[in-house]
Amino acid sequence: MTDREKFATQADPALLAEMRELAKTEGRQFQSLVEEAFRDYVARKKGERPRENVMAHFRDSVRRNAELYKRLAK
Repeated sequence: MTDREKFATQADPALLAEMRELAKTEGRQFQSLVEEAFRDYVARKKGERPRENVMAHFRDSVRRNAELYKRLAK
């Protein structure tokens, strides 16, 4: 198991409630959701990879417009 360090902070109550609900809905521990959010934030700030929601929209667009892209490529 990876070492963990406890810390304390404050957050907007509504945002915190949404995060807790997401963790519950996904069947995950709250701390794993927070850690994922930290990793995504750090990666985005370092410019390592696009945000997952951006990539999800991109993939959806490619899927929906595949025929159009084929026609435009000709």
